[in-house]
Amino acid sequence: MAELETLQMLIDGQWCAASDGAAFDCIDPSTGLAWARIPEATYADVNRAVEAAATALDGPWGAMTPTQRGKHLARLADLLAAHSEEIGRIETRDTGKMFKETAWQATYIAEYLHFFAGAADKISGDTLPIDKPEMFVFTNREPLGVIAAVIPWNSQMFLTATKLGPALAAGNTMVLKASEHASAPLLAFGKLVAEAGIPPGVVNIITGHGAVCGRELTRHPKVARVAFTGGPAAAAQVIKNSAENFAEVSLELGGKSPIIVFDDANIESAVNGAIAGIFAASGQSCVAGSRLYLHDDIADDFLARMLNIARGIVIGDPQA
Repeated sequence: MAELETLQMLIDGQWCAASDGAAFDCIDPSTGLAWARIPEATYADVNRAVEAAATALDGPWGAMTPTQRGKHLARLADLLAAHSEEIGRIETRDTGKMFKETAWQATYIAEYLHFFAGAADKISGDTLPIDKPEMFVFTNREPLGVIAAVIPWNSQMFLTATKLGPALAAGNTMVLKASEHASAPLLAFGKLVAEAGIPPGVVNIITGHGAVCGRELTRHPKVARVAFTGGPAAAAQVIKNSAENFAEVSLELGGKSPIIVFDDANIESAVNGAIAGIFAASGQSCVAGSRLYLHDDIADDFLARMLNIARGIVIGDPQA
């Protein structure tokens, strides 16, 4: 049996194991076998990551101009594009998603980060009109502080970018909690963060389960905002935890997009689209179609074709 890889968390610019040495297995879904060991963060580890992020706000990151922050984000985007295949292979091994999808997604995410790199120096306040000539009134935008991001397993690189890009562009620092079901891609991404020259503590990546790692992170008194993507049960706990630190909370829960088919639709194309939406990625997509709304005139034909495809039968040849 091959020796398991030992992966480490990124805290304050340093790669480290859990403070008590605890770890759990990372499973390759194509074999059902463990291929790596992931640190099980303790309360102390989470606290150290948040403290590092809080300190970084007052360090080199806080002293940078928006243009300088944007250049670091652009460098990170370039590195991600250059390592898209490598990150894609790790994500495929860890989650079972097709390599064609994971490699393409990493390249797409690089463009997403480029957008926010360009947005970094476009964030400004406003001068406000007032009817008192002796007064000057304006708003000034400042970073919120430490952002806690809880990332799911199914599209972790993309969902990391949607949280990390705007947060760093605005001058915040971050603690990312990787999913316990697939932590390896985010840890590989952490190496690119360091290579991009982003100062230590600005981006911290921790791993572990919700009961300790997730709970401590989302209720930590120095966390100013929690960005969560996942299921409603875990989200309910995040809301309860945020009552302890009064953090702003954004929740992205399991959305299932409806499929609406009108009577003038191309039935074959609509059926193929519905099948792809429902069954792609084994249904583990937050934009998969879960409800069908069909015009009465096409409902029977549409459903019959869907059933044939679902059964693996070639349409038009029942004997195939």
